Amino acid sequence: MDISIVVPLYNEEESLPELIAWIDDVMLKNNFSYEAVFVDDGSTDTSWKVITDLKEKFPSIKAIKFRRNYGKSAALNVGFAVTQGDVVITMDADLQDSPDEIPALYARIKEEGYDVISGWKKKRYDPITKTIPTKLFNAATRKMSGIQLNDFNCGLKAYRNDVIKTIEVYGEMHRYIPVLAKWAGFNKIGEQVVEHRARKYGVTKFGLSRFINGFLDLMSIFFVGKFGKRPMHFFGSLGVLSFFLGIIMAIYIMVEKQVHIWNNLPYRNSTDQPLFYLALVAIVVGSQMFLAGFVAELVGRNAPERNQYLIEKEIN
Repeated sequence: MDISIVVPLYNEEESLPELIAWIDDVMLKNNFSYEAVFVDDGSTDTSWKVITDLKEKFPSIKAIKFRRNYGKSAALNVGFAVTQGDVVITMDADLQDSPDEIPALYARIKEEGYDVISGWKKKRYDPITKTIPTKLFNAATRKMSGIQLNDFNCGLKAYRNDVIKTIEVYGEMHRYIPVLAKWAGFNKIGEQVVEHRARKYGVTKFGLSRFINGFLDLMSIFFVGKFGKRPMHFFGSLGVLSFFLGIIMAIYIMVEKQVHIWNNLPYRNSTDQPLFYLALVAIVVGSQMFLAGFVAELVGRNAPERNQYLIEKEIN
């Protein structure tokens, strides 16, 4: 099969007939064999009925329905699990992504050998309350990940099938699939300018909480990707540094007091000095961080994925 199209959706009953017909038309014109996997993320409208009704006319449709709303990441992860196409395309169901972009995205993966092609909605039709946070989010992600993409959160992306079969998407991680792919060893990540169409039906699902959660998930990806298999390197290093800073401050206080005593100069008790309490806090925090790293190592050594590595090729 050439292409699998994964479409997460939530309350998009009005746009679905037009979207499905558009996808099918593009696939037929380009002679692609395809499947379209629609994942209903607990819609409260008639989205599921629309999909089941359209299944009779468009047999390439596959559909999955959640009992409640779990979020876009969960929908993508479930959709990825059932895909069979050589190239997997993700797109939103609100008609702001154009299916006409699919042939070009497919070509970038198959002919140019990319692992991931991320869409870049260079000209957007979103309100300023969404565009400004998005720019900040993209800048922070570029800085932390080292991946030079302009639009990490664009729903229109293309992947080689083994990319989406290797990574796991959860929480709000759908924004960081290129980052997850990079950590998994898929380094050929590109970008393509795509059309951003004005919303035709319904309302945006974007909210401030998603923006905040997105940054928290970015921190999680950065930490797990860098220190997931060696937490002692993170906690232990900070713990030892903090502990020895505390020890140095404590030694300084004691030496200073002793020097004053030897020279018959006035002096303060160690416990009367603010530096004493800073030293005490540094020693305690350092000890706790070192122990946290030690416990994390013990937990990690018992994890079933401790020695699971991503093998690309093998000859027997």
